[in-house]
Amino acid sequence: MQQLLLRIGSRLFNRYVVLVVVLLALGAGYAYVSSLTGDAREEFLYTVHDYLPIVMFMTLAFLLFSGFPVAFILGGVAMLFGLIGYFLGVFKLIEFFNFMPRIWGQAAENLVLVAIPAFVFMGVMMERSGVANDLLYCVQVLLKRVPGALALAVTIMGTILAAMTGIIGASVTMMTALALPTMIRQGYSPALACGTIAASGTLGILIPPSIMLIIMADLLSVSAGDAFTAAILPGLALASLYLLFVVVVAWIKPAMAPPLPPHLLAVPKGKMVGLLGRAFFPPVFLIGMIKGSILMGWATPSEAGAVGAFGAMLLALFNGRLTMKLLQGVCHTAGRTVAMIFFIIISATCFAYVYRSLGGDDIVEHLIKSSGLTDWGFLILIMGITFVLGFFLDWIEITLIVLPVFAPLVAGLDFGTHVPKEEITYWFIVLMAVNLQTSFLTPPFGFALFYLKGIAPKEIRIQDIYRGIIPFVLLQLLAVIIVMAFPDTALWLIRTTGN
Repeated sequence: MQQLLLRIGSRLFNRYVVLVVVLLALGAGYAYVSSLTGDAREEFLYTVHDYLPIVMFMTLAFLLFSGFPVAFILGGVAMLFGLIGYFLGVFKLIEFFNFMPRIWGQAAENLVLVAIPAFVFMGVMMERSGVANDLLYCVQVLLKRVPGALALAVTIMGTILAAMTGIIGASVTMMTALALPTMIRQGYSPALACGTIAASGTLGILIPPSIMLIIMADLLSVSAGDAFTAAILPGLALASLYLLFVVVVAWIKPAMAPPLPPHLLAVPKGKMVGLLGRAFFPPVFLIGMIKGSILMGWATPSEAGAVGAFGAMLLALFNGRLTMKLLQGVCHTAGRTVAMIFFIIISATCFAYVYRSLGGDDIVEHLIKSSGLTDWGFLILIMGITFVLGFFLDWIEITLIVLPVFAPLVAGLDFGTHVPKEEITYWFIVLMAVNLQTSFLTPPFGFALFYLKGIAPKEIRIQDIYRGIIPFVLLQLLAVIIVMAFPDTALWLIRTTGN
């Protein structure tokens, strides 16, 4: 208890220190401006006006390390710099009223974002009802004679969970609890075991139904269903790279991924059909319902999400695990998750409006054009910025902060015959989604690493986790290069389905 109080006190002290530093900086700036007279003050204010959006962005980056909730930081910075702009004569107080219609139109009334609560509910229900646990065991049984079978089972399980839920925390946490102790007992390399679980658990951000794809499609004003379609093949390709890597490692160094003894997963032939019918085919059928309805144009992502949520409840019911207590717990967890997501969306909407009103878009466009970068150079620059930010920020922060800045410029890119102009946006969304996979695995703020370390056995060191994720981050970067060099990997399915 004493250590807990000390930790809480330390975090509160750090936050108050950051707040005091910000207030002192503002006070010093105001005192300096007040001391200037005549032409000197006008020249200073003119210079500040030009660089105010840059200072706003740097302030956001600084405060993100303070430990305050991201939603409060985004909203607070928007209000603060709106007031600073008012005192400098470049922002009117009445513009704060523009927050409301933007919040209403971009979040509250947005039918695209309706899909988020349904998919969050589905993911939590899959985890809490034990359906995912049964599926992992079934995949292990099917692959029991293959070298590296357990690591392959975890990767396949991560792919299936990604196609069903799109929630990273639930996938990584569940697979760590279920598979990591077993992998360690069977003599797996701790680095390989941790890397496989962390990487496969993050596929949910890329393989539809992905909450991130819904938000990206909304920010770039394109069809979420088409974004889902474009991401399917790259997501499966990335999962295939993971599987190939595990097979190669198990073949070259069998000691790192030894096969499981047959007697541990022995299932009588008469019961195998029942196991498949109970644990494997129902979740796969649910995936087919969700994906097929979107691809064939029978349902919107919101409607497919509702079907998926209802289907997850039916699976829990058929397994005899759907109770009122379970349903209440799932609703509470899903409600908190959805509230956090929408709070950040609302705050990011306010931040983006103030940033643009202060001329942030013009500054970014001017800097890029004056740098002499070609369209390819600009695309590579965005990918590099996204990768670096992934070391420090979560995907939702990067998506809601970076995309509004670069979205107007992305629409004007031209890559000739490599990518048709009308398909550039979907190609860009997939590139960003694959790139943002790394944000979960790169230290010091890789959230998948936090999830894994939080419930991993005590013998797992953080060095093992960091060492294990390196090859998977390289595979993710390879996937970015593949999609960039061969855009048909993202665009072929859209063209084929007629979307």
